[in-house]
Amino acid sequence: MSRLHFRCARPEDADAIVALVESAYRGESSRAGWTTEADLLDGQRTDREDVLQALSADASRIVLAHPAPEMNAAEPVRTEGEHPWRGLLGSVLVQRDRAGCAHIGMFAVRPSLQSRGLGSALLQEAERVAREEFQATHAEMTVIEQRVDILAWYQRRGYRPTGATEPFPYGNPRFGLPRRPDLRFLVLAKTLGAD
Repeated sequence: MSRLHFRCARPEDADAIVALVESAYRGESSRAGWTTEADLLDGQRTDREDVLQALSADASRIVLAHPAPEMNAAEPVRTEGEHPWRGLLGSVLVQRDRAGCAHIGMFAVRPSLQSRGLGSALLQEAERVAREEFQATHAEMTVIEQRVDILAWYQRRGYRPTGATEPFPYGNPRFGLPRRPDLRFLVLAKTLGAD
């Protein structure tokens, strides 16, 4: 996964983004990768309305990863119309949260291509967008506390727990249907230096 092409999403990408995010976190298809939340949550992770709202906001970008034209992917990349992903390998939301801070979320990599370095490259691109487009000096994100593996992955990339937590939005099916009563989010943060 050494050669990737990154671009900002457009409204016509909304359905492909939803399909990719859902495949990485929900249902049986998500078990092909290690980011699945299928044991913690049923229902949806996001929807078209949520994605379109993010795409229409001046203070947010959804960064998409595609194979570079000359890249030889281990998995054939389907062309548009063959699969709802439309050739997407990964996506990540970057939002200006407040002065000097960007929020990173809705991070997804195609399940069958996880653990190949794509996620690290996509996260670096999200941090670049945060610095250059939103003048962010640090980034924050929230991760479900019970996702020890994902927390460790982000910590290896410089994100540290702030000590802050956020409640899981129980009772709002737009965020999923919890399978346990103790879910909550930990807030992680990283100082963004120039790369």
